[in-house]
Amino acid sequence: MLEPVIEEKQLDAALFQFIFPFSLNKNCQDKLQAQLRADGYTRFSLKKTELETEYYGEPYRVSHLNMERYYLPFTNNMLFPHSEKQAGLHRFSKSMKLHCSFKSEYRNFDFIVQSTDVFLCPFDLGFITVRIEIPCSDITFTDALEFTKRFRVLQDMNSQDKAARWISEKKTFDDVEDFLFEVLVPGMIPYLNSDELEGTYFAKHPFFVDERMYVQGLFAFKNKSDMTKADLFRASQIDGVDKYDQPYISSSSMDYIDRYLDEHSYDRWAPNTFYITHETSFVCVTNEDENIRTQLANHMYGEYYYALLINLFHKIVLLKLSNQYSQVRLDKNQDKIEELIRSITTFSAKYYFNEVVSQSQGKEIFIQLRRHFGNIDLYADVKHTLADLYKYQENFTAKRSNYLLLILTVYTVVSGIYGMNQVIEDLKGDIDWGKLQGYSVFEHIAFVLTISGISIALWLGFTTIFQLFKEQLKKKH
Repeated sequence: MLEPVIEEKQLDAALFQFIFPFSLNKNCQDKLQAQLRADGYTRFSLKKTELETEYYGEPYRVSHLNMERYYLPFTNNMLFPHSEKQAGLHRFSKSMKLHCSFKSEYRNFDFIVQSTDVFLCPFDLGFITVRIEIPCSDITFTDALEFTKRFRVLQDMNSQDKAARWISEKKTFDDVEDFLFEVLVPGMIPYLNSDELEGTYFAKHPFFVDERMYVQGLFAFKNKSDMTKADLFRASQIDGVDKYDQPYISSSSMDYIDRYLDEHSYDRWAPNTFYITHETSFVCVTNEDENIRTQLANHMYGEYYYALLINLFHKIVLLKLSNQYSQVRLDKNQDKIEELIRSITTFSAKYYFNEVVSQSQGKEIFIQLRRHFGNIDLYADVKHTLADLYKYQENFTAKRSNYLLLILTVYTVVSGIYGMNQVIEDLKGDIDWGKLQGYSVFEHIAFVLTISGISIALWLGFTTIFQLFKEQLKKKH
């Protein structure tokens, strides 16, 4: 069996977007938007064409016109909402151009935080994106992979993570999450939903999957260097170095690597450019010249970035809905069942579309991302859950209505005929309560039935109005 051979290569460009999904406290988005503005963030809008070169560094540019044309109209409404009140993915961005340093046991080099995005999304979700460039004057492919592997880990997980240091303006951080929440998004922590922390022992902040960020990256090799299958596999798996500081690859079988790349790579522009999708990374590996490399980077910052975000959004919402279903007690949580049905229906109608992209190559990459995220199977499970909830609610409502109708029918007949005939005359005009002392046992029963019948009617009317009011409030939110 052939083993993969690792050949070290120099890079012309190393560009990354690290994405951290998080859960927000309920009804906090207005306050969080104000906080982001106070921290120097600007609401992103396609109308603001002056922002096309603001967040990406030289010489990169994202055409707002091309982005609008790239997606279908109903997708644009979700991705680029026209107003803050419109439902969708609201992006707030801040240009930083912050020069920082990465230091580990064997490495010490600079990187630039070009900008940071914060997305506020429906279903109380959000994303933080950190956009980073490594100046490639003397950076190897392994250096870039090792940096990526360490930076995506928010909380140290092993000795190599603990040896990494992140230096910004003469301040050193041991953990990436400290650097993230103290330097890049300092006002974010009070708005993070910490309910998930109740079942953890060591986490300081809530994570949806684990303590690592999703990676979108572009690796551009120098001088038309040949790209091997081992290079593509290492880029997708973010394989840096082992504990002996030697280039590392997380497979010893070329047969496995061949099968992996057959399934995960998009080779429309081979042999010079490959896109590889994985459940934790989406990378472009190329050896094209500077002009084409710049175009590829523009796509990764623009159209493909949003394709990735849509799929991440879909996956996390579907996971949240599945988790909510697992926590619902069908016999007691009728309000939660109705809320879950409403959430699934809203997601299906407004945010989950089979057709999203208008261009063929973009459609193929989008479908590949969706497939590797497992969104198709997750969506099928959620739709099955919706059918089960509707069936359960229909049976529960029918059973409850039958019981209520039976009780009310018996109650109406007994109290209407028996009660009205016994005590109705004493309840006319000014009531003489002293007559109650002379009632027989049956007249006392009739009186109680009459008064309780009136009380039940008032209670049913009040609860109906209250439920209607709650429904209106839920629709507004």
